[in-house]
Amino acid sequence: MGAAYFYHLTEAPLETTLPTLLTKARAAGWRIVVRGTDPGRLGWLDEKLWLQSDESFLPHGIAGGEYDADQPILLTLGAERPNAAACIMVIDGAEVSPEEVQEMERVCVLFDGNDVQALERARQQWKTLTGSGCSAQYWSQSGGGWSKKAESGSGS
Repeated sequence: MGAAYFYHLTEAPLETTLPTLLTKARAAGWRIVVRGTDPGRLGWLDEKLWLQSDESFLPHGIAGGEYDADQPILLTLGAERPNAAACIMVIDGAEVSPEEVQEMERVCVLFDGNDVQALERARQQWKTLTGSGCSAQYWSQSGGGWSKKAESGSGS
């Protein structure tokens, strides 16, 4: 049974934070789906990931291609996981269901702490997931690192 980790971005933007989390998930041996809500934003994120230095290269693709099943990291707008992802990272308020949290190793919800709508959406997702019995943790950026601020569900 997986868990949802909520990442409240207050010190570094998505394009800085996401590659770090993707690198950690890849180090755990996981394939990842990054689910967004806007094709333009996924295209922008695709560019940012390709521009990483050689030391932090993150092989990835945008869903809808011939090699989706081979991608270690797949950027998508939908619920599909053709790459057999063990981890889902949702951005920009993308949907994630309690069933997905239960079947994944990890679900990460990244949200901009400077955006009132993003904060409200994350609160709503927290209530929905924990209300359905999912284990969840809330992490906030603090002094260049991460600090766990809350935990709900199994083992808390």
